[in-house]
Amino acid sequence: MILTKECIYHWMANVKLSRILLLVTLALVIVPLFTHYYISNVEKDRDKPLLDVHRSRTKLEAYEDYSSLKASDLKMRIQEMLRIKGSVSTELRDLEAKRQRLQSDVASLTHKIEQLKSELSRQQSELNRLKLSVQQAQVAQKEAVQRNSPELAPPLPILASFTPSFFPPPINPLSCTMTSCFDHSRCSLASGFPVFLYDTNSFPASQFLRTAVVQTVGYNPHFTTSAANACVYLVLVGEGDHPNLDHLIHLPYWGGDGRNHVLLHLSRSDLRKESSLEPNAKTGRAMIAQFTHIHFRRDFDVVLGVASGPPGGDVWADAASMLPARRRYLFSFQGVPPVHSPSYFNMSELESYISQTSDEILIDTQCSADETVINSPGEWGLCGTEEFRANLIKQSTFVLLPAKSSSPVLGARLYEALKNAAIPVVIGDAPLPYEEVVRWRGAALRISLPRIPELHFFVRSLPDSDILYMKRQGRLLWERYASSLQAIVDTLLALIRDRLQLPPPPAVESPAPSAFPEGFQPLKSEPVVADAEPEENLGPLEPPYPSPAFRRNFSIFLSQGYEMWNVWGDPFRQYPQLPFDPVLPSDAKFIGSGMGFRPIGAGAGGSGKEFSESLGGNSPREQFTIVILTYEREQVLMNSLNSLHGLPYLNKVVVVWNSPRPPLQDLRWPEIGVPVHVVKGSRNSLNNRFLPYEAIETEAVLQIDDDAHLRHDEIIFGFRVWREERDRIVGFPGRYHSLDLNYGGWLYNSNYSCELSMVLTGAAFIHKYYMYLYTHWLPQAIKDKVDEFMNCEDIAMNFLVSHITRKPPVKVTSRWTFRCPGCPVSLSEDDTHFQERHKCINFFTQVFGYTPLLNTQFRADSVLFKTRIPHDKQKCFKFI
Repeated sequence: MILTKECIYHWMANVKLSRILLLVTLALVIVPLFTHYYISNVEKDRDKPLLDVHRSRTKLEAYEDYSSLKASDLKMRIQEMLRIKGSVSTELRDLEAKRQRLQSDVASLTHKIEQLKSELSRQQSELNRLKLSVQQAQVAQKEAVQRNSPELAPPLPILASFTPSFFPPPINPLSCTMTSCFDHSRCSLASGFPVFLYDTNSFPASQFLRTAVVQTVGYNPHFTTSAANACVYLVLVGEGDHPNLDHLIHLPYWGGDGRNHVLLHLSRSDLRKESSLEPNAKTGRAMIAQFTHIHFRRDFDVVLGVASGPPGGDVWADAASMLPARRRYLFSFQGVPPVHSPSYFNMSELESYISQTSDEILIDTQCSADETVINSPGEWGLCGTEEFRANLIKQSTFVLLPAKSSSPVLGARLYEALKNAAIPVVIGDAPLPYEEVVRWRGAALRISLPRIPELHFFVRSLPDSDILYMKRQGRLLWERYASSLQAIVDTLLALIRDRLQLPPPPAVESPAPSAFPEGFQPLKSEPVVADAEPEENLGPLEPPYPSPAFRRNFSIFLSQGYEMWNVWGDPFRQYPQLPFDPVLPSDAKFIGSGMGFRPIGAGAGGSGKEFSESLGGNSPREQFTIVILTYEREQVLMNSLNSLHGLPYLNKVVVVWNSPRPPLQDLRWPEIGVPVHVVKGSRNSLNNRFLPYEAIETEAVLQIDDDAHLRHDEIIFGFRVWREERDRIVGFPGRYHSLDLNYGGWLYNSNYSCELSMVLTGAAFIHKYYMYLYTHWLPQAIKDKVDEFMNCEDIAMNFLVSHITRKPPVKVTSRWTFRCPGCPVSLSEDDTHFQERHKCINFFTQVFGYTPLLNTQFRADSVLFKTRIPHDKQKCFKFI
């Protein structure tokens, strides 16, 4: 403060007069201006409310005013404020409740929207299925119009129920034909061709023939015990010398002339040509079935083979091996020269070959005669015993058969040549057994007598491949038509039935009893959808429908003939559909040579109608059935079934339940979109997987192990390949066989190789036809061996198919491994597994007489899989 005053005094002492005057002047001007501005503002504020006046008051004045308020007014204000606060809190609570209600409504509406979307998707799928059903119905209608063949029910069977009317014998029995001497009215189209056998004790015959004929005819599916309904009557008249035919007229259904009767005259121990039956007034209109006779009525009488074999059963053990192709002797002949008449041909010409060629040839005419066989005049007799003759035949590639005229001795020579895997060379034009229908050219050489000087060229010009082919055909003809009395009788009846244009009875399908108790409905579960399949057009999901070919019955018989198609099967059975069409010469009738097969639908491609149409084919729509054999691995089976959910072209899944106990009732079976039929096996046998179950309604059958896992695109690709190779096994795991150089025989090998000869049926497509043949035609010894080892059923199927088609299987490449990595230990991991499979191949070779397996380097691979193959392995594969 002192300092400030001093400063002011100092400043006033030093200030100039001019500056003082300036400051006084500014003060006189500014003070009046501020005064005028303040008075003006006071006048404007008079018109404002009291509140505004209070606002211009100082804080002290406002505080004094509020202090003067009464206590009651302050309390009322506080209560009002509390009421306002409560009201606001209530409104906030109401708003929160309303917000929660709105959130609940939003969640409910969201759930309803999801349900509506799901329902929309389901309805859309249902609409798509309905559209597909409409399209399928249109396709079916179009196919029916194109086929222009209504599906007709077979005519009702008309069976005779009365004794044939009496008619006198024909004036000239030598002129009998099927039209003039056979009563077709007793054999209607749907009659089933009933055959009746008279009492075998009515005529003299050996006890063997009496018993064997009754057994063999009784096993035939055409046999009937109702004589009044029969179409054909069999009469066993014995063998050897002329039987007493006077008793024929006393047969209850002879009818005076013997029409529809077949006189069965067999040759077993007595091989004399003179003992044969001749048509005369006593035989009437009856057929004569024997080896031959002088007045043979072609296309009416039947030429039979000699009954030298057993009554029936497997005969493979009696047959010789077909290997090697060429044996020690190029050709041979053994025979006792005729005594009472000159020789049929000059043996000196044949003996001259011995000194003119380096080939070994054996001509034996100095042997002792067979004491059990009485030879006919002018005929070369048999040497020694059957065992003695077999020793030479087994060392000969070709065997000469003099055939100036047909006789039982010629039949015996033919029987022994085929049995011992030698190729018969028939010198002459005598008729051979069943020559009406059997094409003997595929199994025997036939040359005329003037060609004897050129005989060596004929037999020497055949390569090994043709020799093996003729041996296989000879083995087939011997097994099916001459090896046993059962084969002779069955072939005789099949031949007569074919003349009458009657189809054979259908092959018996195996029943498929359910593994569940009657009335029990297994529990279902939704499938667990795994990783999505690749974006690829695998085909539509269609409802199950059977293969159209299974509705064909009489049409195949009339157009092709079942026996011509069924070259390798039973001569008296009808199979629903065969996977191949034999390409035969024009002179062949219905039992063909099997020289080549053209697959039905070859080139059709694809898996369904749409693929066939895209390739220009006319093959019908088609689906396949999956067969899974399982044994006490429920969870493994459920996993495999679950992987089949939504698989296109799948018709049905047949599970063969080999376990001794039935499935657990609380076991949940996944719903895969198609029926799952669980079949209870009669016993634990691997042969059960190849039974032709009646539940299988498609031609294509995919055999899968219960621990196998295949992607959908792999299965569909395999199905497409099978449709182009219907007569083969088409599958994924390939194996091969190799020669054991150390110990001889064959070895089973699963190591990597560029070649393969087998495709295991653990994951493979086959035709149902092969399941019939496996069950009804394959020798029982092979199936017994499968049961003994609990192994090798897949090798047996490969042997069967390769034997029938003479083609190797087709391996299809899988994108991933087909074996389940997390499954329990399987039979294939047993130490003895491979040793048993070595034994199986060698045993099956013995049964078949040779090894039918063929090696191949072909592999069907989808370009969509983009398989990466090492450079050093690329030469092993061919791609399609």
